[in-house]
Amino acid sequence: MPQAYDSLAEWFEYLNDDCDYEKWSQYFIRGLSRLGAGKKGLEIGCGSGYFCRALAKEGYAMTGTDISAPMLAVAAKKAREAGVKAEFVLSDVLRLHTPERYDFAISPNDCFNYIPQGKLLTAFRRVASCLKKDGIFWFDISSAGKLRGKVADNIFADDRDEVTYLCFGKGCGDCVEMDVTLFVRQSDGRFVRSDEKHIQYIHEEENVLSALCDAGFEPVAVEGHLGEEKAGSDRLNFICRRK
Repeated sequence: MPQAYDSLAEWFEYLNDDCDYEKWSQYFIRGLSRLGAGKKGLEIGCGSGYFCRALAKEGYAMTGTDISAPMLAVAAKKAREAGVKAEFVLSDVLRLHTPERYDFAISPNDCFNYIPQGKLLTAFRRVASCLKKDGIFWFDISSAGKLRGKVADNIFADDRDEVTYLCFGKGCGDCVEMDVTLFVRQSDGRFVRSDEKHIQYIHEEENVLSALCDAGFEPVAVEGHLGEEKAGSDRLNFICRRK
C-alpha cells in the first residue's frame, strides 16, 4: 500500500478547495507581521506548497519540507507554474536538519497529528534547532474533539467527475486510523483505484504545551482555526517563540 499522500498528492488542493486557502494564508501573513517575524521562513509538512507560494508572493523567502516525495514534486510544479521561487526539501520532521536557521517555521493543516505522542518532544526539538533565537513557531493540530467526535468511526466521501475520494475513519485509543481510497478517471474513461492508510494521533492541549516548553519554546497564544475561540474549534493553533 502506498504511503500517506502518495496517491493524494496530485489531488490534494483540488479536493480541499472548500477550506479557503486564501483566507488561511492571509491569517498567517497578518499574524507573522504582527509578531515581527523576519522574512526567512520554513514550512514543515508543506504538502503541495500552497502556503509556501502564498508567502513567497508576499516577499517571504520560503523553504518547504515534507516526508512525501510525490507531494514535493507537485509543490515544485505548482510553484513553477505560478512563477514563484521557493525551495522544497524531502525531510521527516523527526530528523529535520537545516544548514541555516530561519526567522519562523509554520506547519498548518494538522501535520503534527501524524507524530505519535512519545515523539512529539523530539519533533519540537528538531524544529527549535532550525530557528533563530526568538524565532516564531506556528503550527496547528486537529483537536481531540474533532478526531474523537467527528473523524473516528465515520465515513467521508467526495464524488467528482475526475476523482472519487472515500475515507473510512476508525478510533484506536490514542489515534484515528483512516483508510483512504481514490478512484481517478483516466483519459479512456476507466477509473483506477489507489489506497492509502493515514494515522493521526490525538494530542491534548496541555501535553502539547508541556512538550513545547521542554523543547525550548515560550508559548505566545493558543487559538482556534483562523483565530477563532479555541473552545469547540476543530483546530488548535499553537503560536510560540524559541527561547
